[in-house]
Amino acid sequence: MYHIPASVIEKAISYPAFRELSQQMAEEGFTSGPNQSPIMIRYTEINDFRMNRLDRTTKILPEVTELIQAIDQPLLFLTITEAWCGDGAQILPVIEKLASINDKIVHKLIFRDENPEVMDNFLTNGARSIPIIVIADPNSGKVLGHWGPRPKKAHQLIMDTKKLLASIEDEKQKEQAKNESQAALQSWYAKDKTKSIQREFLEELAHPVYGIR
Repeated sequence: MYHIPASVIEKAISYPAFRELSQQMAEEGFTSGPNQSPIMIRYTEINDFRMNRLDRTTKILPEVTELIQAIDQPLLFLTITEAWCGDGAQILPVIEKLASINDKIVHKLIFRDENPEVMDNFLTNGARSIPIIVIADPNSGKVLGHWGPRPKKAHQLIMDTKKLLASIEDEKQKEQAKNESQAALQSWYAKDKTKSIQREFLEELAHPVYGIR
């Protein structure tokens, strides 16, 4: 079983620190990672707006609260993400609220492109898809499980889009299809109101390894 290096855990930042940094990026016009293109910076601005909203409006389901409260061992939720990550903007506020329910749980974040040696242990079909929430022992760094990069229905939308784009040769049509699929994904997240994120993460946490009382 993989162990998160102590040096990685030590340099990981809190969610409030991540939010402060992402807000600074949005205001000053830059983002995390090596790709500083206008579109990535724009994604960062949009994500800051979305996280502000979800920080205020996310409500945790009663059955999820009950299970989180039943965890009786220290856990680290280590989220691998980037400021420009659209799925991250939808998921991170939920994970933070889940962690806040139980004082045995600590939520910290690291940037994917600064930590490839960690990221490469949690690939999705060979890709460095994010966000990934690694659940680990905070003392030893032993990985107990992980979840991500997005809920199943959202992931299927992404897979369907990739298949569609591969069949389109015209670049304008391809760009239009990409924009439409992104809009459909965000619409799905809005209608779902974080319920799938909560319930699928709950399924992961329901394993005995997490010390449910």
